[in-house]
Amino acid sequence: MKRPYWLLVVIVVVLYGCSLPKMTLFGEGQEPLQEFVVQGKGPGKILLLSIDGTISDRPQERILRTQPSMVQQAVSYLKHAEQDPEIKVLLLKVNSPGGSVTASDILYHEISAYKQRTGVKMVVAMMNVAASGGYYISLPADHILAHPTTVTGSIGVIFMRPGVSGLMEKAGLAMNVNKSGPQKDMGSPFRPPTEEELAIFQGLTDGLAGRFYDLVMQHRKLQPDQRQQVVSARVYLGPQAQALGLVDQIGYLDDAVAKAKEIAGLDADARVITYRRQKVEDATLYNPAIQAGGGDLQSLVPMLAPLSAAAEAGFYYMWPAAMGQ
Repeated sequence: MKRPYWLLVVIVVVLYGCSLPKMTLFGEGQEPLQEFVVQGKGPGKILLLSIDGTISDRPQERILRTQPSMVQQAVSYLKHAEQDPEIKVLLLKVNSPGGSVTASDILYHEISAYKQRTGVKMVVAMMNVAASGGYYISLPADHILAHPTTVTGSIGVIFMRPGVSGLMEKAGLAMNVNKSGPQKDMGSPFRPPTEEELAIFQGLTDGLAGRFYDLVMQHRKLQPDQRQQVVSARVYLGPQAQALGLVDQIGYLDDAVAKAKEIAGLDADARVITYRRQKVEDATLYNPAIQAGGGDLQSLVPMLAPLSAAAEAGFYYMWPAAMGQ
């Protein structure tokens, strides 16, 4: 007699579905945000917010559920923190190669607005990678710390789009198009771009890069020779970035916490807090992720993430070599 494996699968899916949280304004709902103290017992609070992975404003499509985007979750945390006058410093822990231009700019804007509305100070602690959009969202900080091994920089824009015209020709396929204007299908993956279209794309890329450069100059006050090196869009190790004026200090996460207390005039035993929707055992400064982990089949295939991002045409504040980290 065959075992009813299909019945077991149905039961698992149903039970999993029943455990899913309700929907909220930010997409898939979860348990209410709860405050957890990571370190300290004294007066005053430092909010530790972690930005991990590609910066995106698109909901994360899972096999069995949809999670809010990184931007949605980060903004909800900032809105929640705004109600707590005890929070004196935002400690942003960044480990990101960047992301889409608009998502990075939204997060930069929301962080800046949070600082302006509340008067809190801000310290950034760069982890493994804080490149391109990861650096962009760090710009509102009063102090930027990088690890000795941090890779940062990549200040600029890349316009990525797939192209399959050569493959289609080999396969004897074609895409027939009727268009209202000569540039209506510019960027189409089904044909090579014209010289005029390449010039248009470069103009758009340069315009978006110009915004990035202007914000760097506004926040970091670089010298002309430093700016000339930065606009090459290359990446740097932490000490090199410090020499260029992109970061203020080389150190570790504990040093970032100490600096946060210093610039806000907090006691040495001030509390470092984070928000989570579920309790995490043995919490430390290193695991305050804003996204819940586990519980989804897609987590078994993380290698699909960079392939998915690369297939989507768009302008990115991104260091492509670190996509999918």
